[in-house]
Amino acid sequence: MKLGLLLRYSGADVAIDLDMVRHAESLGFDSVWTSEAWGSDAVTPAAWVLAQTKRIKVGTAIMQMTARAPAVTAMTAMTLQALSGGRFVLGIGPSGPQVVEGWHGVAYGRPLTRTREYISIIRKILERKAPLEHQGHHYQLPFTGDGATGLGKPLKSILHGDPSLRIFTAAIAPAGVRTSAEVADGVFPFFMIPERFDAFAAPLEEGFAKAGGGKSLDSFEVAPFINIVVGDDLEACRVPIKQSLALYVGGMGARDKNFYNDYVKRLGWEDAAIKIQDLFLDGKRAEAAAAVPDDLVDAMALVGPKGRILDRLEAWKEAGAKRHVGSLLVGGASKEGLELLAEAVL
Repeated sequence: MKLGLLLRYSGADVAIDLDMVRHAESLGFDSVWTSEAWGSDAVTPAAWVLAQTKRIKVGTAIMQMTARAPAVTAMTAMTLQALSGGRFVLGIGPSGPQVVEGWHGVAYGRPLTRTREYISIIRKILERKAPLEHQGHHYQLPFTGDGATGLGKPLKSILHGDPSLRIFTAAIAPAGVRTSAEVADGVFPFFMIPERFDAFAAPLEEGFAKAGGGKSLDSFEVAPFINIVVGDDLEACRVPIKQSLALYVGGMGARDKNFYNDYVKRLGWEDAAIKIQDLFLDGKRAEAAAAVPDDLVDAMALVGPKGRILDRLEAWKEAGAKRHVGSLLVGGASKEGLELLAEAVL
């Protein structure tokens, strides 16, 4: 099992902790990941980190698909891959309807159809077998719809990309996981419980079967996000995890369309998910965080004293041995936390 470092979303200012990145690289971490919401983008920090590291892979977790045409994403990925000596990993995702329609100003559409089309177009560009053509629900290349000049023509990338570029998608819902297994090289579950691989097993196998060619976990990577907070005060260590979970389970989506809320319900915390969402949407954020159960935090995060974290890591290592987890992508870590993980896992 490999380790990756998750960089934080930007706040009001952009800040990248390069000392932390270089420390992770020196410890043997395999990757570092940037992200975007509706502040800083994911690509610029990825380029910045690639330019100032030597070995570690750098990926986007995630680039929002609706923010960019597939060809722009392919151009970006090819450029970063070439300039970094093959260290870039492309992570994409559909985001959610509130962000897509409220921030990017485009229709959310069919996210799974978009994912299939998007990856198909990128792979065609990378492979350069023929000038680019695609006729789908979301993308028509060349474009011939309303307002077209009729002058569009199929083009082949000037830059020779690397067809082996790995593409990951973000997914936690069964249909999204199934699609990722079918068309991508890996999946980012926003969070995961190592003993509950059953939440992903069936859709993964269905996606592999649809892809054909013997695709399996041997060639596909499950890379869950996990937070680590090291400290002697267990309750205090749980607090930032509860605040984050309250935001996602309670507020990342509308009441009837919140993927994170649905996921927590599927994992067995249905009453808690409903209560967290009700409190959060009523503006009671502190109460929503307090409503996050301790056992949910303990199941999906690494919190508390070092010995407790090392004990919990055994379940993750077992999941890695079964190939249920390929990489742990670690967020919220201190240098002490990174060192603890590296010593225990690598």
